[in-house]
Amino acid sequence: MTEISDPVYKTDTLIAEDIEAYLKSHQHKSMLRFITCGSVDDGKSTLIGRLLYDSKLIFEDQLASLEADSKKVGTQGQEIDFALLVDGLAAEREQGITIDVAYRFFATEKRKFIVADTPGHEQYTRNMVTGASTADLAIILIDARQGILTQTRRHSYLVHLLGIKNIVVAVNKMDLVDYDQETYGEIVEDYARFAKQIGIENFTPIPISGLAGDNITALSNNTPWFKGPALIDHLESVELRITENQKKPFRMSVQWVNRPNLDFRGFCGQIATGIVRPGDKIRIVPSGRNSTVKSIVVMASDGSEMTLDAAMAGQSVTLTFEDEIDCSRGDVIASADDPPPVADQFEATVVWMDEEVLLPGRAYSMKIGSQTVSAHIQQPKYRLDVNDMQHLAAKTLELNDIGVAEVASDKPIVFESYSDSRDLGSFILVDKITNHTVAAGMLHFALRRSQNVHWQATDIDRNAHANLKNQKPLLLWFTGLSGSGKSTIANEVEKLLHNMNRHTFLLDGDNVRHGLNKDLGFTDADRVENIRRIGEVAKLMTDAGLIVLTAFISPFRAERQMVRSMLPEGEFVEIFVDTPLDVAEQRDVKGLYKKARAGELKNFTGIDSPYEEPRNAEIRVNTVEMNPQEAARYIVDWIFGASK
Repeated sequence: MTEISDPVYKTDTLIAEDIEAYLKSHQHKSMLRFITCGSVDDGKSTLIGRLLYDSKLIFEDQLASLEADSKKVGTQGQEIDFALLVDGLAAEREQGITIDVAYRFFATEKRKFIVADTPGHEQYTRNMVTGASTADLAIILIDARQGILTQTRRHSYLVHLLGIKNIVVAVNKMDLVDYDQETYGEIVEDYARFAKQIGIENFTPIPISGLAGDNITALSNNTPWFKGPALIDHLESVELRITENQKKPFRMSVQWVNRPNLDFRGFCGQIATGIVRPGDKIRIVPSGRNSTVKSIVVMASDGSEMTLDAAMAGQSVTLTFEDEIDCSRGDVIASADDPPPVADQFEATVVWMDEEVLLPGRAYSMKIGSQTVSAHIQQPKYRLDVNDMQHLAAKTLELNDIGVAEVASDKPIVFESYSDSRDLGSFILVDKITNHTVAAGMLHFALRRSQNVHWQATDIDRNAHANLKNQKPLLLWFTGLSGSGKSTIANEVEKLLHNMNRHTFLLDGDNVRHGLNKDLGFTDADRVENIRRIGEVAKLMTDAGLIVLTAFISPFRAERQMVRSMLPEGEFVEIFVDTPLDVAEQRDVKGLYKKARAGELKNFTGIDSPYEEPRNAEIRVNTVEMNPQEAARYIVDWIFGASK
């Protein structure tokens, strides 16, 4: 076991004698956040356990317990199984599961550290992305017996993609290859060739044994051919990202507005980049309003408020302005002479992290900084093969795929290229129905067309159109299986409304596919795009003051919710034409079920493509119990009863 260097690790005496002095000594130390990653069983948890142990953060009673546990699981002749120092791994062994991301804290006399231990399994790539998103440094572990694996390449590419410049290639388990210099050299050469291919300019290779402690806290006699640095020495000396961020223009996303009384109105958030001082000219983006910083307020250790002469990247502060201007959550406070751009269409790299594949055109919640908007991804330009870096054609993205695609949001957002700002250049996508995070992304640039297309204001608005027709615009959205009776009932409803002198228009699924959507098939992605287009057309028609009826299977809840979100509250009426599959199949007016059962018709809803029933439809009609005329009268009565 490598001996611990006394000058670096003698804080245990201070802890015992004066805990307050020990805590005070930590207040002004810099903080390095780093991640350990690589393939399965490369020794990540063992390495972290070694760092914790050698940092004297494990007390004697814990060590006694760990020694007892190590005898149960076996430690290859060592006294302690250092992986057991990581609670996450202990939980994995006890529960038979893999913990998503385990964060650990330790410190030396020179610096404090937070390390993210992420699983190496391919299905947990998303957890690696989570841990790397806030890291200043990445330790990529490679098993000396295995060499570079696919997951090594994937994690390396993601580390580079996420903008981590400090990379340590730790060739681990050197004790299991007899500390062979040639083996180490071959692995480093292989990695260097791969690193050059993906754009990694520099990395620091270190031969280590997490279990035996070689080259962790001090250089090991077992590798006399390696001249350093030891891992901990390197971690203590690398430049922090926060230092780079302080040199950039001032940016702060507003998290919330603090107004405890009429005399105080502050805007709270964490400074992403730059430095701010009282008297600085600032601009609120996207509104473009200008003001001047009046004060910078922070909370003191005793709970009282104090003002600062300056604040910099990484600090959480409250800013007050000289002027009473509009500013709210999601806005960005920036340098007046160098504000960030605003756009609604971008090119981005997308890391897909969900078992359900990407459906181009589906609306997801996009979270970037403190902004949340609705956004959809177009069909990817390509996906990346992490083994040879080839760009492969792709219609969608699957779990752990990395691709480049165009992203469009429903309204302009404040952004910067990811290479300039992690805060305003990175985003996540959240499924609106399941609330699962499905993807992470890095923005490259805004598409030029987003700068050239502007909304043209008109004097005759949707209210004027509706008042002229003396009716409230509505979208009556009929959904149900093929053969349920959607089109028939919608037609009956329109006839009733027409006889009531209502201005209507019926969009039928089959009719629309003869023209507007004739280029679309029946894959899940095409179905999503079909509904997106219909939603946009229906919205324009309601803007004209019409009562619009649509008869589409529209099998996915997410797309029905997307259309609902396009319209003002109360104007979208979901009508579930509830017909059991066996009844719809018996009717089979168009002979489609027969073809689907014979395998002649692929992606048919209810047979080999899913239908997601509405959970809270405004209207439900059962066509087994009602005929079309009765269902139509029920719907019209509901509409005018609800509108009273």
